[in-house]
Amino acid sequence: MAETPPSGESLLYLTDEQLRKGIEAMFFAYRGFTADPDRILEERDYGRAHHRAVHFIHRTPGLTVSSLLAILGVTKQSLNRVLRTLFDDGLVEARVGKTDKRERRLHLTDKGAELERALSDAQRARMRAAYRAAGPQAVQGFRTVLEAMMDPEMRRQYLREDGS
Repeated sequence: MAETPPSGESLLYLTDEQLRKGIEAMFFAYRGFTADPDRILEERDYGRAHHRAVHFIHRTPGLTVSSLLAILGVTKQSLNRVLRTLFDDGLVEARVGKTDKRERRLHLTDKGAELERALSDAQRARMRAAYRAAGPQAVQGFRTVLEAMMDPEMRRQYLREDGS
């Protein structure tokens, strides 16, 4: 006989051991989620900061540097190092803003879009397989858990961008 999954009510009283297992699962899942992109990035001498920048520039073409700074939560100096590499390697270009000429609006080049596609294809494949194995209720539950773990401002921004 199949074991009945715990109800939402019973999950309100997780033990420290259950929470520890969840934390470890997040660490190991993140390691798996980033493993394939890490191999692609390593071939180019890039790191995860490059991946995050490429992801969000792809997601929002014309993103300003200050908006990207806010999304990534990194220092200007750190982001400038990453962007300089992406500019020099021909993956990202900065275009002058149409209304404010002081703005630098970031766009992926064809070469940058190719890298983004390789990185995201690897992660989509892993996520698709995990979602398929877990089923629709688990997928929605997982998303709910992730959103609940976000800082409130990040969650608002994420939900705004998602249209939810």
